[in-house]
Amino acid sequence: MKRIINIFLILVLGMGLAWGQTGYEIAKMVDDRKEPSDMTADLTMVLTNSKGKTRTNIIHTVSKDGGEKQIIWFLSPPDDRGVAFLKIEHQDREDEMRLWLPAFKKVRRISSKKKGDAFMGSDLSYEDLTNRDLEENDYRRLDDETVEGKACYVLEVTPKPAAKSTYSRHVSWIVKDDLTILKEDSYDRSGRLKKKKTFRYTKLKSYDLPKEIFVEDVQKKHTTRLTFDHMEVDTGIKASIFQEKNLKRLPR
Repeated sequence: MKRIINIFLILVLGMGLAWGQTGYEIAKMVDDRKEPSDMTADLTMVLTNSKGKTRTNIIHTVSKDGGEKQIIWFLSPPDDRGVAFLKIEHQDREDEMRLWLPAFKKVRRISSKKKGDAFMGSDLSYEDLTNRDLEENDYRRLDDETVEGKACYVLEVTPKPAAKSTYSRHVSWIVKDDLTILKEDSYDRSGRLKKKKTFRYTKLKSYDLPKEIFVEDVQKKHTTRLTFDHMEVDTGIKASIFQEKNLKRLPR
């Protein structure tokens, strides 16, 4: 009987500890989730406007260090072919973001003042393409929910002034089993719902990697669907590839 009681107490205490986790602690667990050192992938990006008209882009991307370094090349359609984007995130200074526009033979630098702008006509802003600094946000744990049969933490994320975010807050649904983000709602500076995002994953070399990202701008009634294919991880990509000169070199 004593052993049964002890096991029962352990279970109860364990449940209490899980419930007692703060919003910050949950965010820290997500931030510490195992990620590959580098990744390459082909992406299909489908944009759909309020009238149902679509536009499809084929993209190749290379990233390193959890996405802190990334190059994106547009391969099609023909009028976008050759456009490329470079992002390098920094802890101690403003992130570097540059867009190569071959039609104008010009590299456009994206300043922090422009990070709310749409990326290549999609529903992803330049801010959406960058990682959130754990310490530049406040976190509040909301009531847990079950979504699509999965038990989820629900986390409210509020950017601090230092983040200079174009959003007032986000609400994220995080799967308890694997700490992946299942969906997220993002609100504009006036507090109105701006974007609804959903995420689907696939398993590769023990990593949970994105398979599909769907973003709806509820204010513009416009959507973006990103589908990932031909993913490779931990291939030893060198940091030297993430240079402005390589924007002009389409991958073979």
